[in-house]
Amino acid sequence: MNGTMKYRPLGKTGITVSEIGMGLWAAGGDAWGKTEDDEVLRAIDYALDHGVTFFDTADVYGNGHSEELLGKAMKGRRDKFIVATKIGWRGFDGEKGQSAYTTVESFIAGVESNLKRLETDYIDVMQSHIDFRDPTMEVFLEGFQKLKQAGKIRAYGVSTSNFEYLKAFNHNGKANTIQIDYSILNRTSEQEILPYCREQGLGVIIRGAIAMGILAGKFTAETRFGEGDFRRRWHDNPEEYQVFLKDLEKVEALRKLQRPDRSLATVALQFVLAHPAVSTVIPGIKTVAQMEANLKAAQLPPLNQEELSLIDHIVPPGGGRKIWPA
Repeated sequence: MNGTMKYRPLGKTGITVSEIGMGLWAAGGDAWGKTEDDEVLRAIDYALDHGVTFFDTADVYGNGHSEELLGKAMKGRRDKFIVATKIGWRGFDGEKGQSAYTTVESFIAGVESNLKRLETDYIDVMQSHIDFRDPTMEVFLEGFQKLKQAGKIRAYGVSTSNFEYLKAFNHNGKANTIQIDYSILNRTSEQEILPYCREQGLGVIIRGAIAMGILAGKFTAETRFGEGDFRRRWHDNPEEYQVFLKDLEKVEALRKLQRPDRSLATVALQFVLAHPAVSTVIPGIKTVAQMEANLKAAQLPPLNQEELSLIDHIVPPGGGRKIWPA
C-alpha cells in the first residue's frame, strides 16, 4: 500500500478501504458534462498508483457505462480494487414510487447485470440506490442476503440521507454500510445518522464532500453550466439560484482556511475525514488532475481544532442544508 495514503475499516465488514476513494458518477458521461474514457482510465491508474483502493459506481451512471469502464480498468488486477456499486433506479416507476425489482429473482438478475458490466464474479459492497421506504425494500434485503450467502457480494448497504429509511433498512441489524451526502455545507447527518452509524458499526461512505463543486471555490454568481450538466438547474430555477448564492457567501468565509499548499477542496475533504464515523470519501473524478488534487487531503496534516472551530462558526454542527436528496 502507498505510504502517503491512510486506510480505515469499513465498519464491521472486515474490509479495509483508503480514506480517499474515487466516485465514478461523472465517468458515465451523462450528468456532469463531457468526459473522455481514456482520461478516466488514466485517472483510475493514477489513483491505484497512489494508494486508492475504493471505487464507487452505479448501474445508472451513464446507463451502465461507468461500470463498464471500471470493469475494463480492473482486467488482470481485480484484487487491487474494493468495488462498490448500486442498484434500484433503473426501471424506477415514479407513479408507483417503487423500483422495477419487485421479486427477489428479478433483483438477483439485476445484480447479475451489474456483475456482467463490471466483468467480475463478486462485488465488495452492493448498495440499494432507493432512498425511501417502498414496497420493494424487503425484496432488496432478502436478495442481498442470498447474494452474500452465494459469495456474489461481500457486504451490502444503502445510499440515503433519510434517517427513518436507514433504520428501516437496518431493522434486523444486518446492513453493513451507508452512503450519504455530507459536507461543510450539509452537516445535517451529524444530528442522528452519523451517531447511529457509529453505534451500529456501519461503514460510512461519504459523497458530496465538495458539495457538487461548490466547495472547490471556483464558482461565482455568474457561473453557468453546460449542456448535459444537471447543475444547470441552479441558475435556471430562481429559488435554487438564491440558495446557490448563499452557499457562495459561505465559501468566501471559508477561504481563510486556504494556503498555498492546501486548496479549499482539500479542506472540504479533510473536514469530512475528521468525523470519527467516516470510513472513506468518494469525490467525483473525471481527470488525473482532479485525482491528484484530491489525494492531498490524505497527504497533508489533518485540520486542527482552531480550523474546525472556524468551520463551526460558518456552518454550525448539524446545520446547513441537504445538497442532494438521495
